Amino acid sequence: MVFSMMKLKGKELLLIDKMKKNSYILLFILLVSCTSNTIFEKPKDLIPKDTMSLLLQEMIISTSAKFIKNKNNQKNINYMPFVYERFKIDSTRFESSNYYYMSTIDLYQEILENTKANINAQQEILKKAKKQLDSIKKDSIQLTLSRLKKGDSLKIIRNLKKLELPERSLEEMNLRQ
Repeated sequence: MVFSMMKLKGKELLLIDKMKKNSYILLFILLVSCTSNTIFEKPKDLIPKDTMSLLLQEMIISTSAKFIKNKNNQKNINYMPFVYERFKIDSTRFESSNYYYMSTIDLYQEILENTKANINAQQEILKKAKKQLDSIKKDSIQLTLSRLKKGDSLKIIRNLKKLELPERSLEEMNLRQ
């Protein structure tokens, strides 16, 4: 009886070993079949690579601007139609071109890297411009304060408000005097 149990254990081990081999084969087949080498046909109205990069750049900026108030204090405005209009394309042309570039991963990666580099370059330019405007604003405040030191405080506050300073800055200026 003990001997027959060992035979069962041996048969069970063989069965488990075969199941492991079959599961490895099945897993390999599943992984190989899941890799997609599908490249869509090149659309007739394909957007060129450089234009696609600029288009994606504008789309990223417009989707980011959706959550920022514009000059009229409006939020949640969809700027995408303006982007399509600027590049003289429609959403279906963009979609077909985007699918094609997404199916060719190397090209799409290159487009996205170019887009990211352009956005970073624009961001640096805007930071420098903001820093320069801030320094100009500080200089004009100091100049205004030095000219109006002999004047009364109401004149100083009115002139500072003309410079569109935040209230906190005005309070800090009043405390310093």
